[in-house]
Amino acid sequence: MNFRPSTRLILLGLLIASLAVLTAGCGRDDTSTASAGSNTGTGGSTTTEKLSGKVEADGSSTVGPLTTRAAELYREQQPDVNVTVGTSGTGGGFERFCAGETDLSDASRPIKEDPADKEASVCKEAGIDYTEFKVAIDALTIVVNSENDWATCLTLDQLKKIWEPGSKVNNWNQVDASFPDEKLELAGPGTDSGTFDYFTGEINGEEGASRSDYTASEDDNVIVQAVAGQKGGLGYFGYTYFEENQDKLKALEVDGGDGCVAPSADTAKDGTYVPLSRPLFVYAKNEALKRPEVQGFLRYYFDNITQIADEAQFIPLPDEESQKLADDLETAIGAA
Repeated sequence: MNFRPSTRLILLGLLIASLAVLTAGCGRDDTSTASAGSNTGTGGSTTTEKLSGKVEADGSSTVGPLTTRAAELYREQQPDVNVTVGTSGTGGGFERFCAGETDLSDASRPIKEDPADKEASVCKEAGIDYTEFKVAIDALTIVVNSENDWATCLTLDQLKKIWEPGSKVNNWNQVDASFPDEKLELAGPGTDSGTFDYFTGEINGEEGASRSDYTASEDDNVIVQAVAGQKGGLGYFGYTYFEENQDKLKALEVDGGDGCVAPSADTAKDGTYVPLSRPLFVYAKNEALKRPEVQGFLRYYFDNITQIADEAQFIPLPDEESQKLADDLETAIGAA
């Protein structure tokens, strides 16, 4: 016998199906949480919505490789989001950022708040509001040629003697009488570099105060080549570049007053590598945080910061600071 369904049963079935469709559509809005995902390791955050657009970053050559690695990994998930990363130096990056040319600014020092320095004040005058994010820790590293077998540790006084304005020290035996008669060849960051500002402030007592007769560049690879090419070479830059080039360079310990301490992840984190351990930053333009592609990239970057830092040979933040970084981003996005 054939049974014909009643009209009431048919309507009931249609109602249940409609409710199921509506329930499935009430999930998370991935447009506003584009990369969101748990901190599941490098490449672990996934997105359900494909994004497109451009995210432009510039700034510190020290922080640049970290943001570059994040961009490379993010591109695997979002190939239509083009993240470009320049390395014009912290100062050069802030100039572009406050001129409205970039979305993100990598920095190896905080933005200068003094109106006389014309960084934060330029942003303010241009109507550009921003948020600062601490993304990693660095151990600013003093390096010498790998053939240097006489120097293992320098004091702050010796470093100042070498680098202070007007210094005429041009031989290693002028640094220490026990050192050999070997020409001292110096290389270091240029004046647009946040590393230059930090080093001169800590060693010479004033940001920007430095001798000028040295090989200067915002490109840390130029400094690597200069020191590696001269037996008497000496230079300084971020710890990452030493790790990448430790086959041809030697890192010196620094005596900050309590004995010689080598640069490392542990000494930078525990505060014993003084005064050359420092935080590293990414600044985001608040207006840019309204765009899904910028939100997506930064969510991926910050959700996976520890793993990305490890891959890029950076010193990662402590766990509690990594969580704060992700939380601070959500707060900034919500306020944008």
